[in-house]
Amino acid sequence: MIQQLIDRYKRIRTERMLAQTYQCSCAFVGMGQHSLTNLYPVLHYLGVPLKYICVTLESKARMIEQKYRVKATTSLDIILNDDEVKGVFVSASPTAHFSIASQILKSGKSLFIEKPPCRTLAELDALIDLQRLHGSPVAMVGLQKRYAPAVQILRRRLAKERLISYDVHYLTGAYPEGDALLDLFIHPLDLVTFLFGKPELIACQQVANYSYLLMLRHTHVVGTLELSTAYTWTAAEESLKVCTSSGVYRLLQMAQLVFEPKPSTIIGIPMEKVHARDKNVEYLYPRSAMKNLVLMLPNNNIYSQGYFGELQAFAGRLEGRQGDVLTDLHSIRAVYEAIEIIRKGDALQNAQPFELR
Repeated sequence: MIQQLIDRYKRIRTERMLAQTYQCSCAFVGMGQHSLTNLYPVLHYLGVPLKYICVTLESKARMIEQKYRVKATTSLDIILNDDEVKGVFVSASPTAHFSIASQILKSGKSLFIEKPPCRTLAELDALIDLQRLHGSPVAMVGLQKRYAPAVQILRRRLAKERLISYDVHYLTGAYPEGDALLDLFIHPLDLVTFLFGKPELIACQQVANYSYLLMLRHTHVVGTLELSTAYTWTAAEESLKVCTSSGVYRLLQMAQLVFEPKPSTIIGIPMEKVHARDKNVEYLYPRSAMKNLVLMLPNNNIYSQGYFGELQAFAGRLEGRQGDVLTDLHSIRAVYEAIEIIRKGDALQNAQPFELR
């Protein structure tokens, strides 16, 4: 009897997964390490039908056809002129994103584009106008941390809290291949915008050419950010600490979220100094101590980092399904406004970069 119940449960679970099908043909522009590691595996798992993969080199196109058994091309026009293609995923060189995105939006197709979708606020506004003028149903940006389960849990909890302050550290190694502010630091800036609302830059100090120390003010909270490429990639750090009236939330690498309630006070006296107790910690994510043992989708880094959620949301919208699009072009405008202010060192008295002696 027990075995029959187990078999029935497994069958229902499998059939539920197989029933989640996608019919709309899509194309993918780009074939870099990020695409191969984080995006293609999700699309394959979901069963999103890819009709084309577009790359710049003919030799690479032939290799793609042999490996993935999908039509590979070096011509974006072939994709744009194919009425069967309803949505296009783009993960190419950041410097090429604006041009590619513009062409796709002009074709009226839906667009998913990795960050950054463009280099300036003016270009972002141009993309917003193109989507409106040409009727592209969906235009999403790959800022996947908004879809991370830990961030979703934290956002719901903070909505019920009285906020005091927050502290962000985003620390990596050297980044000589691009624009760190737009390619890397856009992530923590977008995260605090998503959690706390539109930011106002009230203090900014650039240290040499690799670090920013920022203070941002939102409607209900003030926070500090250390954004730096002066550390190391082997021990890169991405952490967020939020202080509220009831306790402290700590988010580490999108992989762990804990809440530490504040000890009680009596007429302002902290009772933890009177009677020491073990620290009380509530683990909000992951909820299971078996996370690293049980090989299930929610325990995969691609899922915990938010890649699965964002691609599933885009594919679902192509099929006409209901679902939240958390990273449309309008939603990241405040992030680009903040980046442009940070770039203008003369906008704040204390914003001039200095060299360490």
